[in-house]
Amino acid sequence: GDMGAMLAPSPRPWSGAEFLFVLTMWAVMMVGMMTPAAAPMILIYARVARQAALQGHPFAPTGWFASGYLLCWIGFALIATSAQWALERAALLAPMSGAAGSALGGLVLLAAGIYQLTPLKTACLSQCQSPLFFIHRHGGFRADAPGSFRLGLAHGAYCVGCCWAPMTLLFVGGVMNVLWIVGLTALVLLEKLSPPGRTLPVLVGCALSAAGVWLVATSGLVPSFR
Repeated sequence: GDMGAMLAPSPRPWSGAEFLFVLTMWAVMMVGMMTPAAAPMILIYARVARQAALQGHPFAPTGWFASGYLLCWIGFALIATSAQWALERAALLAPMSGAAGSALGGLVLLAAGIYQLTPLKTACLSQCQSPLFFIHRHGGFRADAPGSFRLGLAHGAYCVGCCWAPMTLLFVGGVMNVLWIVGLTALVLLEKLSPPGRTLPVLVGCALSAAGVWLVATSGLVPSFR
């Protein structure tokens, strides 16, 4: 037992520079993955700002709205980096790839699948699917910079509420897995561009839950009764 413990690889604690590097990597990934999903809203804002400028009305630049939106995802990146650090310290993630073992991966899939079926997911998705509905619910666009920034924060918060669970699946396929990143980006876009309703989230939730149960069952975490 003692010899095994001595030979077992002990995860090396991250330095401050390494934490900053991983945080930057997560932030770049989140901005890259979520900007396409926010594009319809940002384009509508830009058009309204341009029309206001042509009519001589002062209007906050689109960057204020986009900054508020992206700040929410940078906040999520900080949480994801902290989770990756903690899971690596607990030897639950592969140090280089950031991929979980099959048991933890299955539990992450199952949790993401269950979240897809919740009323909170539905409420957040409805705010993200229709930019005009979101704008109407929040009293229209803001001409001032602080108001525009807060509107971006609100939109970003709904978007994180809608998409945080699929983003945790990066721990299943590997944080550096490009195909996995492309697939999850496509899933998020598909959900946002699909007709309003629960059909697609429920289908995705059932598929993720089934995959999670299968992974956990075959991981050896659950005793076999055969």
